Amino acid sequence: MLQCSGKQIYSLIKTLHTIKEIFHMKDYTTEKIRNIALAGHNGSGKTMLAEAILFKTGASERFGKNSEGTTVCDYDSEEIKRKISINTALASCEYNGIKINILDTPGLFDFAGEMIEGVRASDSVLITVSAKSGVKVGTQKAYDEAIKQGKSKMFVITKTDDKDANFFNVLTQLKTVFGPTVCPVVVPVIQNREIVSYINLIEMKAYKYDENGNAVETEMPDAETSEKLEYRIDGLIAAISEAVAETSEELMEKFFEGESFTQKELIDGIHDGMNRGIITPVVCTSASTLTGIDMLLKELELLVPSPDEIYPAEAFISKDEIKEIPCDANAPLSAFVFKTVADPFVGKMSFIKVASGVLKANTEIVNSTTGYPEKIGKLYNLCGKKQTEVDSAVAGDIAVAIKINAKTSETLTSADRKIEFGEMMFPAPCYSMAVYASAQGDEAKISAGMQRLLEEDKTLSYIQNEDTKEQILSGLGEQHLEIAAAKLKGKFGVDIVLKVPKIAYKETIRKKVKVEGKHKKQSGGHGQYGHVWIEFEPCISDSLVFEEKVFGGAVPKNYFPAVQKGLEESIKKGVLAGCPVVGLKAILVDGSYHPVDSSEMAFKTAASIAYKEGMRQADPVLLEPFSELKVIIPDENTGDVMGELNKRRGRVLGMEPVSHGFTMIQAEVPDREMHDFAMYLRQTTRGMGSFSLNFVRYEHLPANLLSEVIASVSRD
Repeated sequence: MLQCSGKQIYSLIKTLHTIKEIFHMKDYTTEKIRNIALAGHNGSGKTMLAEAILFKTGASERFGKNSEGTTVCDYDSEEIKRKISINTALASCEYNGIKINILDTPGLFDFAGEMIEGVRASDSVLITVSAKSGVKVGTQKAYDEAIKQGKSKMFVITKTDDKDANFFNVLTQLKTVFGPTVCPVVVPVIQNREIVSYINLIEMKAYKYDENGNAVETEMPDAETSEKLEYRIDGLIAAISEAVAETSEELMEKFFEGESFTQKELIDGIHDGMNRGIITPVVCTSASTLTGIDMLLKELELLVPSPDEIYPAEAFISKDEIKEIPCDANAPLSAFVFKTVADPFVGKMSFIKVASGVLKANTEIVNSTTGYPEKIGKLYNLCGKKQTEVDSAVAGDIAVAIKINAKTSETLTSADRKIEFGEMMFPAPCYSMAVYASAQGDEAKISAGMQRLLEEDKTLSYIQNEDTKEQILSGLGEQHLEIAAAKLKGKFGVDIVLKVPKIAYKETIRKKVKVEGKHKKQSGGHGQYGHVWIEFEPCISDSLVFEEKVFGGAVPKNYFPAVQKGLEESIKKGVLAGCPVVGLKAILVDGSYHPVDSSEMAFKTAASIAYKEGMRQADPVLLEPFSELKVIIPDENTGDVMGELNKRRGRVLGMEPVSHGFTMIQAEVPDREMHDFAMYLRQTTRGMGSFSLNFVRYEHLPANLLSEVIASVSRD
């Protein structure tokens, strides 16, 4: 008989459990799935809330901390190093037979694209608000994005255990900013600045929490205690009842008759109200102590709509025709790639939200966006970086496929369904830096790595400036580009240096001149002779305008192309700062030649000599690029921004209201002054401002800046 030690038996049992977990994942039907995005201001507690949920449900064995870099969702090396969320992370868990897909999104504005992706894949958005700092710009942005994408919403007031927390102040803020749809569901009972219990207003039960975050039912506050609280309990109940009454005529009638709603009516009413966007429940938690997490999970089960309850997704069946796609597992397959991760070890990871049908491993499907077939190999369920292989993903679920060709925003379907979901709308890059290789010969590796990053991050762009010959990396902010550079090094082993981009200055002339260019050289034997008279004058053209008006054959026709070529090569460098020359017209009017010593090269040289002399005499000036600026800002920032544009030599052309509380300013601004405008705007408007910048023309550089610019161009 085989003898095993206790240690060996334990190891065997653990292995068997792992095998079971990998090969026998539970199948979930659509109604048993909840897709929630965690969004909100940076530092409002999104990642720690995800950590608490995962730990409470048993999906994570250890309760991680941001400060230690041990959380499930912030596993990227840059996230651990910087102690911030950079990427949208997917983590799944189970509660009461329900699969909860958590999409933990970054709160920093530099990574707004990640939040958009997370919200797109979700059915409901949990907007975290710190009980200490209250409603911030990130709160508003998360709410607006949820509205824009038609998602149900819930506010989660976090950090209620903080000594400076003030739940009821924050609740008042939420009601003031977001209106009467805000509906408290779980509230703390505070006495002497301490939370003594939490009340579930749907159940009308109060709970205390022990040191391990376990709830124990306790007595509801009596009338006398309730009178002393910041918010009277009966007032909060009335607020819930009023919100629920708005969801149906039947409930409204019951409300006006003064009847109390049953617990089921409250649950169904809030559930329906969330789905229709007319109720935004408010719950409260403390992730660090796990208080309120069990009630939040209960609300996710009861109040948050499942994928099959939300409004059908819209898809294009032709350019002008839209079809509704219900979330039905029995329908043909349709799915959407909402996120791509470039992993140097695993390969490209495609995050897929299944809209209808069933996505199965080891099957062939079609990329409706490109028209090409796709081979789905293995499918995975994610909990942070932990991957668990699954056989399929049902309508409403999220899965990850490895090494498929599909890109972010592309649609996957069965062969018999030709539809295409609308692309996600990302903010345009607004902050740019020039990219230089730290080591010679790395340019090809940089280009390859950048292409992988562009697949991953749709808010990045990487182009070559044809005027300055620099490679320009653009994104949403300074930190965004720094982290892109760090990813390039960490994932692909390429080190780059980011520098302020060069300005594409140009030169032109302001008056007409006639000059001589003569090239004569005798060195024994065959000599060189070329002689031209050329008139130079200003014109409107980005390239050289060349004409000839030679009489009597002073310069033979076969040398005209040489003169033109000599001038075209010369205008690549002006005489002031060596910048390209524009707006130049050259007319060949006279000259002479030698029947033996003249050559095309001699006339090219003569034209070059004439060019240099002509540019000096023709009053040369430097030109700087101007762009059209459209900046959308809160009304209260209008004066500050207009003053700043004047400081930056901008010309304000007009302004107009664009939405409630926002104004668009239109101006023309010199590119030289706009490099850090994105950072200024973010600071001034607290992240609420946005802008676009498009080149319009070149204009004369002011004389007082000439020497400074010439010096800077010479250094470059």
